[in-house]
Amino acid sequence: MKTCVLLINLGTPDSPKTGKVRSYLTQFLNDPRVIDINPVGRAVLVNGIIVPFRAPQSAKIYKELWDLWGGESPLLTYGVKLKEELEKRFEDEDVDIEFAMRYKNPSLDDVLEEVNKKGYERILLFPLFPHYASASTGSAVEKALSIIAKWWAIPEIRTIPHFFNDPDYIEAFVEKGKEHDISKYDHVIFSYHGLPERQVTKVHPELKCSDCDCHKAFKPDQMLCYRNQCYETSRLIAKGLGLSDSEYTVSFQSRLGKTPWLSPYSDQVIEDFAKEGKKNLLVYSPAFVADCLETSIEIGDEYQELFEEHGGEKVQLVESLNDSESWINTCEKLIKESLT
Repeated sequence: MKTCVLLINLGTPDSPKTGKVRSYLTQFLNDPRVIDINPVGRAVLVNGIIVPFRAPQSAKIYKELWDLWGGESPLLTYGVKLKEELEKRFEDEDVDIEFAMRYKNPSLDDVLEEVNKKGYERILLFPLFPHYASASTGSAVEKALSIIAKWWAIPEIRTIPHFFNDPDYIEAFVEKGKEHDISKYDHVIFSYHGLPERQVTKVHPELKCSDCDCHKAFKPDQMLCYRNQCYETSRLIAKGLGLSDSEYTVSFQSRLGKTPWLSPYSDQVIEDFAKEGKKNLLVYSPAFVADCLETSIEIGDEYQELFEEHGGEKVQLVESLNDSESWINTCEKLIKESLT
């Protein structure tokens, strides 16, 4: 079957200029799957408060990120590289690879417009999010399907919903960790992008996060629970690194607002370890397959400053999978499995 594989990542501003960042934040934060509150309240909160005040500050941080990565967005750079490498892997098959962002460019609207012209018999949606969340995978799939639904001829559609426990994905991150001498670090932290607890609870409305013990063992009956998936990823990577339960901690970063988010919070964990006398921390962020603002700046810079401020010495970020051979191999395998 003539097939298009559509890689989808979250998004990035077109540049670190304030206007471009404002446009990106406006599109991102007005998504009802990202801020799931009353539409009127969301519009007032996002467009009247968050974006006007946050855009100039965020633009400075994005400028730091761009400068760190040679004047480009690493999320976009590695997305394009992944597309190019996978094209080579499938050049002898009737499979084309495309890449789009949920927010900004290359946009899903523009990419799928071109896909529609080529008359594919099958489309595989491949959101590049290891862990399922309505605000990431859910939003990307919903947007893609809403566009395709308007086509006159709708092809067969398949989706890779998550790959948090895929052995090759796990091994790829184990390899990244082994690039560091783990014996030199006092503790290992697995830091995931946070979510409001209410969004996670919607997956299992009969069970509150505070009453769930997925931090102790994986719950197969809660397969699409983000928190459950994050803890399982951490256990599997820790096992690959030979870490005991006491040698690593799972935490959640990037919270926004005053409502309860998944905890423990990464910044508080970092601060507490510094106060306890720990000097060197190794930090993973397995929710991101490519480095971005949350890894390079939030963990690499901001958490480093926070750790030093309270007596620590070094927060070492484990680089994301980016364009590593093991990650490209993982994607190739996931695609082939999904198509067969």
